[in-house]
Amino acid sequence: MSETLTLSAELRERAGKGASRVLRREGRTPAVIYGGNQEPVAIHIEEKALAKALGTGHFFNSIVELTIGGQTVRTLPKDVAFHAVSDRPQHADFLRVAANAEVHVNVPVVFQNEEKAPGIKAGGVLNIVRHELELVCEANKIPDDIIVDLSGLEVGDSVHISAVSLPAGARSAITDRDFTIATIATPTVLTEEEEAGEATTEG
Repeated sequence: MSETLTLSAELRERAGKGASRVLRREGRTPAVIYGGNQEPVAIHIEEKALAKALGTGHFFNSIVELTIGGQTVRTLPKDVAFHAVSDRPQHADFLRVAANAEVHVNVPVVFQNEEKAPGIKAGGVLNIVRHELELVCEANKIPDDIIVDLSGLEVGDSVHISAVSLPAGARSAITDRDFTIATIATPTVLTEEEEAGEATTEG
């Protein structure tokens, strides 16, 4: 399960592009908390602290507790805008969530046991169709990742969502089809050799 991250924040007294530029020069990142049937709240966060949280690799599928003036607000990060050149965080959006609320999150897929896949041993290539899965789960039970076991897969085999064991309390947000997560593709070299052999035969 993803750990809960904590960030200290302060209320923004002024809005607008000019005020946001001043905050960024001071090492702060403007942000907004919205949702939960409450009015949006404009805040700002220390840029270094936000960058550190982003560097965990699971920022967007973690609950982030924002501490503002002694009060704590449970949120789920929804978006971070970055500067096109410096890649510094320019703005962040946070969605309020209750402890028992269901949330939509994108959870990374981790593939295991490639060495136990006959298709890969034979030179097949793991073709990843989805690096993340969109899941619906309880806010306090967001998984760090979803494990996909490649054991026994041959060239031409596919892994569909129906074959993946999701953690208790989590389900796929896509319910209208049994979508593909990855396939074991035919080796490119082998394909080229076959094509060369066919050309020789025709010649």
